[in-house]
Amino acid sequence: MFTPSQADVRRFFCDVAAKTRAGQPLDALQTLTSAWLVEHPEYAADFADVDQALARMSQPDEAANTNPFLHVSMHLSISEQCSIDQPRGIRQAVELLAARRGSVHDAHHEAMECLGRMVWESQRSGLPPDGTSYVDCVQRRATQD
Repeated sequence: MFTPSQADVRRFFCDVAAKTRAGQPLDALQTLTSAWLVEHPEYAADFADVDQALARMSQPDEAANTNPFLHVSMHLSISEQCSIDQPRGIRQAVELLAARRGSVHDAHHEAMECLGRMVWESQRSGLPPDGTSYVDCVQRRATQD
């Protein structure tokens, strides 16, 4: 299993951002990542300088409400989950939520809340992540006004 470090992830995102800005060719994962980076221009400065990104790993930012690296990682996770429908039913749930919200991007943001809750509950309980509750959470959001 591929388990990149936090520094590896930050280097990857900064590299993709640099290649995107320079118009360089991207592989499939880089292309998907680039699409999510483009969706988040508010994070451009975070991905612009790899040395600063690495230095900030050990410096919590009290003013920041989100971690741009985690945020884009979650977009990639949800994209991958939908592409292979794992956990089972997530593709349909996200598609329904996207149709309801009129935006895949907005649907991902709502699914992130469910994904984060699943991970938090797993860590708190010491049990494996409960994919069923995650999918149910996304489905509930797709059916609520």
